[in-house]
Amino acid sequence: MFHVVLVIGIWVGNLLLIKMANKKLFLALLTPIFIIILAKLVSAHCPLCTVGAGAAAAGAVWLGVSKVVVALFMGAFAMSMGMWFARVLDKKKRFIPFQYSLIVILVFVLTVWPLMPIFKAIGPLYFSFIGEYGTTYAINYSLISSLFGGGIVLLSPTTSKKITKLRKGKIIAFQGMILTFALLLIAAILIQFLI
Repeated sequence: MFHVVLVIGIWVGNLLLIKMANKKLFLALLTPIFIIILAKLVSAHCPLCTVGAGAAAAGAVWLGVSKVVVALFMGAFAMSMGMWFARVLDKKKRFIPFQYSLIVILVFVLTVWPLMPIFKAIGPLYFSFIGEYGTTYAINYSLISSLFGGGIVLLSPTTSKKITKLRKGKIIAFQGMILTFALLLIAAILIQFLI
């Protein structure tokens, strides 16, 4: 609902800034507002969502949260968006082989990649067993963290099903969400205080 209000606010603000001489042009630009208002459910993966997630990430970094932790949550967000979008398209029709996996990967990459400059954290990775004195490589902690966050979201449904099986079919209300958020929170606390 917030996205709808935000889009309408931006659209109306743009309409007010543009001087309209032609009524037909004004009505043509006003039509998308009516479509948005009359739509029952608006759900999409779009640049606006990515910008909103980026703004949240920048705000978290500004508040002092580690860039690597922000990357963890951005990876989780990107993976959940990819899985949701792929599931929606998969229910309608399969167009190509491996459609579900390709859509998940594509949405993940198109969400994380543009936001990487906001939360990029480069650090050392030391291997003592390579070479006479060891070898140090520079790695992108944020990229690894976003992949880890995406992996947590990807494996949470399977883990939730295994927990339900171990509990002989008993399920806790919102078990999947609680498990996902708990794993992300544990990982975030460990990353925040260890890296």
